[in-house]
Amino acid sequence: MPPRQEYNPRPRIRTLNDAPITHTAQKTSGRSGQRGRSDHGAHFVVRHNPTSNRKFFKEGSLTGHESQDRSKILKRDTVYYVPLGGLEEIGRNCSFFEYNDEIVIIDMGIQFPEEETPGVDWIIPNTGYLEKKKKNISALLITHGHYDHFGAVPYVLGRLGNPPIYGTRLIREMLQKRLSEMPNVPKMRFIEIKNHDTVKLSEHFTAEFFGVSHTVPDTTGVALHTPAGLMVHFADFRLDYDQEDTVQNIQEFERLSKLGIHTLFLDSTNADFEGHSVSEKLVETNLEKTFLEAKGRIILSTFSSMITRLAEIIKIAENLGRKVIINGRSMKDNLEIAKSLGYIKYKPGTVIPVEEINKHKDDKILILSTGAQGQENAGLMRIANSEHKHIHIKPGDTIIFSSSVIPGNERGVQTLKDNFTRQGAVVITNNDLDIHSSGHAPSDDLAIVAKICKPKFIIPIHGFYFKRAANIQTMQKIGIGRERIILMDNGQVAELGKNNVVVTDKTVDAFYVMVDGLGIGDVQEIVLRDSRMLSQDGIFVIIAAVDAQTGRVKGSPDIISRGFIYLKESGDLLHQSRGLVRRVVEESTNKMHPINYAHVRDNVRERLGSFLFQKTKRRPMVLPVIIEV
Repeated sequence: MPPRQEYNPRPRIRTLNDAPITHTAQKTSGRSGQRGRSDHGAHFVVRHNPTSNRKFFKEGSLTGHESQDRSKILKRDTVYYVPLGGLEEIGRNCSFFEYNDEIVIIDMGIQFPEEETPGVDWIIPNTGYLEKKKKNISALLITHGHYDHFGAVPYVLGRLGNPPIYGTRLIREMLQKRLSEMPNVPKMRFIEIKNHDTVKLSEHFTAEFFGVSHTVPDTTGVALHTPAGLMVHFADFRLDYDQEDTVQNIQEFERLSKLGIHTLFLDSTNADFEGHSVSEKLVETNLEKTFLEAKGRIILSTFSSMITRLAEIIKIAENLGRKVIINGRSMKDNLEIAKSLGYIKYKPGTVIPVEEINKHKDDKILILSTGAQGQENAGLMRIANSEHKHIHIKPGDTIIFSSSVIPGNERGVQTLKDNFTRQGAVVITNNDLDIHSSGHAPSDDLAIVAKICKPKFIIPIHGFYFKRAANIQTMQKIGIGRERIILMDNGQVAELGKNNVVVTDKTVDAFYVMVDGLGIGDVQEIVLRDSRMLSQDGIFVIIAAVDAQTGRVKGSPDIISRGFIYLKESGDLLHQSRGLVRRVVEESTNKMHPINYAHVRDNVRERLGSFLFQKTKRRPMVLPVIIEV
């Protein structure tokens, strides 16, 4: 059988050249898995880089020991910045700043599993380095209430020594909801902050929080005062425009500029798109127009985390006399939290249970549903597949996708639209009308922010490399030189001095940590490999009874196949497989007393696997079962 192929996602760690500021990298491909268990009982696997001999630091100190003089300089004014996630993917956002014995972490998010990770619930940042220095963690700052920025907290909180968490009251309630669903998680130490609050986190770190516009209320940027200077982390943001196309709250950026910004950490999710953000007011106007034109029921799907949008939609529905039905647990949970905090307001009776859907006329019903990305088990897909207990598509229904399509989900969304259209529904997307505004600023808005803030340096964050690299041309147009734009990858270590930023050749493990959030089983390399194999090529089970005295196969081996071949139409292949198994077993047991059945099974698995691949060009999971008789 060919050698085992280890799971190899996009490399999470790069080994850099010695140039002071560089983005060129030598990819590493080796992988090894180290199993562990989180404090709440979920299983996870950490991916390390066994091929690299480079260490982050030898003695557990970021101040370095190359020379006496260098050590003094670094201790005085050099701060270290390390991204652990979010710079080579959408999600898993996490980074930290370190100075001497003080560490401040910004965000701790999850990433949704990929096609290469079947059976995995979440992918979270690798906190191995931070766990070794948990006594030094002064604070964990959460910028806003999206899972890709706070969802990993329950999985790592105990492992990080339960550091104090700073965030707004919305984040507090969302985190509390998540933590309440997980056993054995320490009670969080949460410090609620508001816009313009200034908090001394440790001896050398002070955080100033400022509001930014996003799709969820209470989104905050962080202005971190450090010995090297002011580091401004914008989190996820967009610019809001009024009806006269005037930028709102621009005075916030002007105020930060006057403080003297050392490095601006800039959201790059939409950096490769030209233009300006679509006004949320325009989205609201277009949605209201669509609601007025709809003759029957409206089924609208958007991200459950877009609380601002959901508040607008419910308000429109209420004004038009439509009853609102919520379909999807995450949306119900978020709406309950938002309502309790006053972010969403509506009259009693506006939101009704799904069981009452037939008590009202079709033109008086609005269904808010999760599943805009075509997720297999989400509410919208169950409706499309006629699997929902109460909601079934009728001709004349209007289906509205008030969302963008996350890369990789195109096929699922296309399937949804096709199913709805076949059933006589009218489908409206953002391609037809501006009914969605991204929470991430495109290039022209990024240029406005950078021009106002006037930072010494810019480090693009949040997005794939090509998205972050798109900032180069944008910033150069407004006079920011290439040498001031630093492109990093997950796990790289940057030295932030008073007048420079140097990406070093040191690295921190930043590979995937995969979580089976229900604690069902260990998510090991072999488990992932087997899951992928089962999903692609199926399983082939062969059961053989072996005489313990003679080592000969008794009778004809039984075969079970799932997802590989149709047994009734593969008689010749089955006959050859049985004959091969008989020969391999008897060859393996020849003159073997006692019989080593593990050895026999391995031989059968190898020989039969090679045979099946030769005949079918597919590699099913081969499971030989040897019964001693």
